[in-house]
Amino acid sequence: MKKRIFSIPSWLLGYGKQELRGDAQAGLVVAVMLVPQAMAYAMLAGLPPVYGLCAATLPLVVYAFFGTSRQLAVGPVAIVSLLTADACSRLVEAGSDVATAAGTAALLALLVGAIQVALGLFRAGFLVNFVSHAVVSGFTSAGAIMIGLSQLPQLLGVKTAGGNSAVALLVEVIRKIGDLHGLTLAIGLTATVVLLVARFRRWRFPVTLPVIAVSILLVWWFGLEEHGVRAVGAVPSGLPSWNPPALSLESLRSLLPSALAIVFIGVMESIAVAKWIATREKYRIDANRELVGLGLANVTAGLFSGYPVAGGFSRTAVNYQAGARTPLAAVFTAALVLLTMMFLTPLFTHLPNAVLAAIIMSAVVGLIDFQEARRLFNVKKADGWIFVVTFLVTLGLGMDKGLVVGIIFSLALFIRRSARPHLAVLGRVGEHEFRDLRRYPDAVVDPDVVMLRVDSSLYFANAGFVEERIRAKLVQQPSARWIVLDMSGVNDIDGVAVSMLTDLMRDTGAAGVQFVFCGMKAAVRDIVECAGWKELLGERMYQATLSQALASLTATSQSQGEQSPIEH
Repeated sequence: MKKRIFSIPSWLLGYGKQELRGDAQAGLVVAVMLVPQAMAYAMLAGLPPVYGLCAATLPLVVYAFFGTSRQLAVGPVAIVSLLTADACSRLVEAGSDVATAAGTAALLALLVGAIQVALGLFRAGFLVNFVSHAVVSGFTSAGAIMIGLSQLPQLLGVKTAGGNSAVALLVEVIRKIGDLHGLTLAIGLTATVVLLVARFRRWRFPVTLPVIAVSILLVWWFGLEEHGVRAVGAVPSGLPSWNPPALSLESLRSLLPSALAIVFIGVMESIAVAKWIATREKYRIDANRELVGLGLANVTAGLFSGYPVAGGFSRTAVNYQAGARTPLAAVFTAALVLLTMMFLTPLFTHLPNAVLAAIIMSAVVGLIDFQEARRLFNVKKADGWIFVVTFLVTLGLGMDKGLVVGIIFSLALFIRRSARPHLAVLGRVGEHEFRDLRRYPDAVVDPDVVMLRVDSSLYFANAGFVEERIRAKLVQQPSARWIVLDMSGVNDIDGVAVSMLTDLMRDTGAAGVQFVFCGMKAAVRDIVECAGWKELLGERMYQATLSQALASLTATSQSQGEQSPIEH
C-alpha cells in the first residue's frame, strides 16, 4: 500500500515526558546556535538580519509536521544563502532599497518551494539521485571558499562591489586592501580565531554566545561605531508578518536557474544528513515526503518575509547530539527564535558585522573537503574529475554555472561509460569455472569457440560498440565456429540491440559461425522471443550456464560427426 504524502505524523503517537525533555533541551541548544547564524546568513544573502530570523521560525514548524526526519534542523544555510545572493544580484540593481531585495528573495523561496512540492506530489524524489555526490561535494567545497571570500570585506572593514566568481571577489578585495580598517580587522580576526579553535577542539560549550556578547559590549562601551566599526544597527522587533511577494513572469523566468540549483543542493544536503541519522535511529526517510515538507517550508518562508531554507548539517548534528527525539524540537527552536524577535532584538544593535562574518567563515570551514576529492580519485578517477571540474567551474564562473556544468559533465561520463560497456572475453580455469582473460591470462581458450560476457544492459547507445567488439574478436580468432554469449549481466535490452544481434547472427551464420546464449534472464528472454529468436535459435537460446552451453556444442558436434570443440 502506498504511503500518503499528507498524514498524521507517527511521532505524535505515544509522545511522553522522556521525548519532551529531550526535545526541549535540543530546541534550546539549537536556538542558541541558530539566532546568530540566521542573522549572519541573512547578511550573506544580501538581506538585513531580521529576514534570517523570519526564515528561522515558521518554516521550521511547517517542516516538523510534513517532513519525515525527526531530527533534521531546517532553516537558513550558508550555500543556499550565497545562491540567494547570487540570484538576487542579477535582478536587483545595486543601491536598490531593502524591500526590493527582500521581495526578490521571498519570490525565490516561493519558486523553490513550489518546485519541491510538485516533485514530491508527483513522486519524483528519484530525480535527486541524478545529481552525483561528487558534484555536490565539489560544488559545496567551492561554494564554501566563495562564502569565505565574500566575507573578507566585512572582516577587513572595506566596501566592495562584489562579484559572481571567486576570482572577481578576490580581485575586488585586493583592490580595496589599502582601505582596510584596523579596528574592524582586529575584532573580526579575534572572533574568527576563537570560533575556529572551538570548532576544531570540539568544545561543547556554545562559544558563539560569549563572542557575540563581548563584541557587543566592546562596541557599545567604547563607542567603536564612531571610530568606523560597522554594526548591525536597529533590528526590527515583532513577529514575522504575512508579506507575499509580487509575482512576475519575467522575474520567475530569471530566478528559475538559481531556484533549480537551490532545489537540488538543498534537497541533497537535507536528505543526506536526514538519512544518516535515520539509519542510526532505525527509521525510514521518504524522499517524496521530504520534498513536500521542505517545499512547504520554503513556501512559508516566501509568504512570511523569509528566503529559501534547507536542512543544515551542523545544526542537525547538534540537534541530534543534544537529545532531539522528534520534530517537536524544531518547534521549540522556532518558539525561542520568535521570543528573541519579540523581546531581544535591541541587544543586537551594536553587534559588529565583522563578528557575523567570523561566524559565517567558521561555520563553512567544514564544507571544504579536499580529502573527499582524494578519496574519490583513489576509488574511481572519473568521480574525482567530476569533483575537480565542478569545483573549478564554480570558482571561476559562478555557482549556478558550476552546478549545471558539474551535472552535465557527470551525466556525460555516465553516458560514455554505458555506451562502452565491458565485454569480457572468457577462458576456462576449471571444470565449471570461466574467467576474464584480462585478469586470468592463463585461462584455456578453445580456438573453435569465442566466449563473451556482456556486463551491461543493451540499448541503442551501446549496441554498435558491442557489435564492433564481437566482429573484431571474430577477426582475431578466424577459426571460431561458435560464439557463446553469456547474458547473465544483461538486465534489459531494447529493440535496436535486438535488431543488431539478429542481423549479426544472420551475417555470421552465413559464414558458418553460430550463436549460443546462456544465462538469459526471463525479462530479456520475453523480449527476444517476440523478435523471433525462438524460431531462429531453438534450444541455443535457453542454456542456463556456460557449462551447459558448451555441453550443447559437444552434443551438436557429435550428432554432425565432427570433433567436439572442447576436446581440442
